[in-house]
Amino acid sequence: MGMGGFLYWWQHLPEGMNPILLNLGPLRVQWYGLMYIVAFAITYMLARRRCRLEDRFKGYDDEYLKNILTYGFIGVLAGGRIGYVLFYNLPYYLSHPLEIILPFSFSGGFHFTGISGMSYHGGMTGAIVGSYVFCKRYRADFRNLCDLFFPIAPLGYTCGRMGNFINGELWGRITTSPIGMYFPLAPNTAALRHPSQLYEAFFEGIFLFLVMLFLRRLKWPKGAMSAVYLFGYGFVRFFIEFFREPDRQLGFVFLNRFSRGQELCALMMLAALALFAYLKMRQPPSTQMPAQAG
Repeated sequence: MGMGGFLYWWQHLPEGMNPILLNLGPLRVQWYGLMYIVAFAITYMLARRRCRLEDRFKGYDDEYLKNILTYGFIGVLAGGRIGYVLFYNLPYYLSHPLEIILPFSFSGGFHFTGISGMSYHGGMTGAIVGSYVFCKRYRADFRNLCDLFFPIAPLGYTCGRMGNFINGELWGRITTSPIGMYFPLAPNTAALRHPSQLYEAFFEGIFLFLVMLFLRRLKWPKGAMSAVYLFGYGFVRFFIEFFREPDRQLGFVFLNRFSRGQELCALMMLAALALFAYLKMRQPPSTQMPAQAG
């Protein structure tokens, strides 16, 4: 395959992807939902490995990890959905409240749609809340668990963005660059667009995972990996949003230039700085956690 053939394949790749994995009568199993399961499986395996290698986490057995991930998984689903409703499409769902929790649309007739619309920021908030509830119930050390899970969270997140790509949603802005792709669900199907889902999968996922892999080896206050991750994700996502098309129902929301995602990422970075300052004050330098192994 020559360069011209490769570019043609690359640019038309979204047109040949089917977001549906299986059709089960009126129900559909989609790749996007499967990606959530894969993400949590990856998180579990990496957390299990850290618990076996690092003395600090050796008290967490397999059953313990499964329990906390169950709380986190429920938090992601609930928070992601609630976040999307509140941050991205509240007027619509105020008029169609049943569609918040039911996988059906009642507009133009009754038909199955799946749960459409999840917010990363809502999902992350839900995961944190779910994990905190777990820690309160089982008297676990919340900050210690933050240091266990946050450094590995980005790799699982990669799966979610790959699910968005397979769905052909959350496409990027129009570009003249040959790296662009044709997205069949976009308003102008004849225009090349940035594959922003792939940018996010790499930079917010793989790249941030590698950065966290390095940073967790340094000395930090206990629980600080949460602040480091939240700032890192917010920083990377803020700039990638310049390549991503804003949500159609919102457009640009701040100064007619910045998207809702950028607003939330800016708040996320500020919250991360405040959290780090709080953790730093709570724990004197002499008791900072040592660098982690491997």
